[in-house]
Amino acid sequence: MWYSLIGEIMKKIGLIIILLLLVNSCGKNNSFPQVEVSKNFKATDEKIINKNNYVSYNGKLKVNGTKLVNQFNEKIILKGISSHGIQWYNDFINKDSIKILKNEWNTNVFRLAMYTEENGYITNKKIYSDLIKDIDLLISEDMYVIIDWHILSDGNPNKHKSDAIEFFDKVSKKYANKPNIIYEICNEPNNTSWSEIKLYATDVIKTIRNNTKDSIIIVGTNTWDKDVLDPINDRIEDDNVMYALHFYSGTHTEFLRERAKKALDNNLPLFVSEWGTSKADGSNGTYLEEAKKWMDFMEQNDLSWCNWSLTDKNESSALLKPGSSKTNFTDSDLTESGKFIKSILTK
Repeated sequence: MWYSLIGEIMKKIGLIIILLLLVNSCGKNNSFPQVEVSKNFKATDEKIINKNNYVSYNGKLKVNGTKLVNQFNEKIILKGISSHGIQWYNDFINKDSIKILKNEWNTNVFRLAMYTEENGYITNKKIYSDLIKDIDLLISEDMYVIIDWHILSDGNPNKHKSDAIEFFDKVSKKYANKPNIIYEICNEPNNTSWSEIKLYATDVIKTIRNNTKDSIIIVGTNTWDKDVLDPINDRIEDDNVMYALHFYSGTHTEFLRERAKKALDNNLPLFVSEWGTSKADGSNGTYLEEAKKWMDFMEQNDLSWCNWSLTDKNESSALLKPGSSKTNFTDSDLTESGKFIKSILTK
């Protein structure tokens, strides 16, 4: 019996000796063995962003073929509204109206139409401060923002090229690190040529690229953004340029869809930065059956778009009836065009 007791004591002594040897070994290095942590590991308390349709998830966009993709190379389609000229209807751009468009209409982009002529930026520089307030508001709402240099009566964009270069240098420096911003550098060139438009675009794009290397830039095409075949064999050398296609369903029908399809088949990326349900002049009622054909076409080809326009102007393309609230408009304030657009965005 005492033999077995001595045996148990010897086992315990042996264990104590082994433990003492281990402690002594660790003591030589003044530390216990360390676990190596990967150099790529980072402790972070960053908020995890759930997948959504806005900037907080999608980040800075880029062009992939004819598609827009987000920072994860996932396809994204921007759908939203364009303002009317901010020199006339800027009061409709406010926190309440933008929240309605975002939360109730499901838009993720808003286009700020800053006319150059027609009492626009060229002769009315004070609207720059209105533009900046609008941009900052839209950024705060997690929206994508198209800054639209809205040429129209000027026709050839080179007419005010020096002003454009000064403007885009200033605004692209200010928002160089904001993934929200998309630059539309010439709204609707007309009575000119693609060679003239490209000459202008090359210089303006160079200015923007000095400040932001990869923001999306939309370039207009001749005949109010209808001549989308012209750039196919004479493209602007920039990976994140898209070409504007504009249509109004009461004027532009299958012939323009066929032209747009040919451009897409030739890998030319298009962005429908303005379209309306009316005639091209914004009047003469709505043409909703043709608009539905355009909706199908844009859906089939993953085209991003902005509808003209957030205003209560007495014209068919306006979203709101004359005299509507600028801040808390409801369905009863919507025109036929407004009802149709909301139904498309919320279906």
